[in-house]
Amino acid sequence: MMWMLGAGVCVGYAGMAVAQGTPEVQKRIAAIENCVPPTVLIRNGPEPCPTLAKRMAELHVPGVSIAVVHKGAIEWAKGYGVRQTGGEPVNADTVFQAGSISKPVAALAALHLVEQGKLSLDADINTELTSWKLPPSDAAPGATVTLRELLTHTAGMTVHGFPGYEAGVQVPTLVQVLNGEKPANTDAIRVDSAPGKNWRYSGGGFTVMQQMAVDAAKEPFPKLLHDTVLAPIGMSRSTYEQPLPADRLKNAAMPYNDDGTPVKGGPHTYPEMAAAGLWTTPSDLCRYILEVQNSLAGKTNHVLSQSMTEKMLTGGMGGWGLGVQLGGAAGNPWFSHGGVNAGYESLFVAYDKDGDGAVVMTNAQGGTRLADEVMHAIAAVYDWPDYRPVERTIVKVDPTVLAKYVGTYELSPDFSIVFTLEGNQLMTQATHQPKFPVYPESETKFFLTVVDAEVEFVKDDKGQISYAILHQGGQDHKAVRK
Repeated sequence: MMWMLGAGVCVGYAGMAVAQGTPEVQKRIAAIENCVPPTVLIRNGPEPCPTLAKRMAELHVPGVSIAVVHKGAIEWAKGYGVRQTGGEPVNADTVFQAGSISKPVAALAALHLVEQGKLSLDADINTELTSWKLPPSDAAPGATVTLRELLTHTAGMTVHGFPGYEAGVQVPTLVQVLNGEKPANTDAIRVDSAPGKNWRYSGGGFTVMQQMAVDAAKEPFPKLLHDTVLAPIGMSRSTYEQPLPADRLKNAAMPYNDDGTPVKGGPHTYPEMAAAGLWTTPSDLCRYILEVQNSLAGKTNHVLSQSMTEKMLTGGMGGWGLGVQLGGAAGNPWFSHGGVNAGYESLFVAYDKDGDGAVVMTNAQGGTRLADEVMHAIAAVYDWPDYRPVERTIVKVDPTVLAKYVGTYELSPDFSIVFTLEGNQLMTQATHQPKFPVYPESETKFFLTVVDAEVEFVKDDKGQISYAILHQGGQDHKAVRK
């Protein structure tokens, strides 16, 4: 999930599920629609503030849906663009694949099972798994893994993310995914480093959690999530069913590639439901946000107790809680997650205490960039203390120096960042993501403009570049040159 933390338009606005008729609210909506600032501003450069419609067109995003929580209520929700090229408009009830935003919602169910005494946060997961067991690890002999480590991405677990399965392709069982057995299209999910020692994002860990939840509840994962999370908090348009039932496809956004072409066969199927299988709307995700905020305050505790919610939002290694990324000032923290599936990219950000937050969902690869920019616009309009554009300065670096950085840098066995030189421009491309330019702010430190991220190249004692450090989201990740 590097470069990502999670909107096109033919601008016809449609189907608002939430009242938004007051002049003050309409003014806020218009301000967001008319000025979408970039994530990173270049000092002494142009100060662009394009409209939402323009950015959607530039990034080839057919549809976007936005919902905003303000002072403890959903203030407005609105759809833009179309569900598919030439098709009906997106409205506030159009469903999108949530990608990795599936994880924090699924984490509520796992923690609910903990409070029921059916799972433990700190027991060896192999004592609770029945349909499958995590094999011993040669890399960490004798190591045990806990649910807490799975939820905080500290279990030393492999498999960063999942590409899903095209329509018409055989879909593996969950156990086949866990073992990397055909027809699974990802490697076996295993421990390859000592648990509890380092933070490393792992969709594989959440897939193990899915198996734990199924074994503990003794029922299918979609039913478990519906009964324990989605229905109790009012997420009535959401489901973890994979693939999406035919009757629900009638108002689903269809997925697109970053060049504007449709994803072949439509939505991919994700048996890795806890990691990537949620279909939902921004309004429903706002209901998740409100439930977490209210549960933390002890107002409504439909899924978790106040004390368990506090544990979920307590920062650990890498700035992560139990299923969510955490940040912000000590007195005003936020929780967040992004999501990327084939042809869908989304983002939510919410504050713990003041009842504010927002969700942006898109139906195109590259939508994370737009979702990030829209979130900056929302932050400005609602005067959030965080999520403002970052300012950086470009310096000149000789192309012969840039050439020394060309190569592949591995963050994990299944996730690398490749640097190439195109003319005098250094480019970067992460696994399964588009290629982007990076700009120098010193001879060894570079930044992206599509997301707030920096890359620092480090030399060994012989003066050769041996690794790079990715600085993103308050975390540092070492990428070794191959």
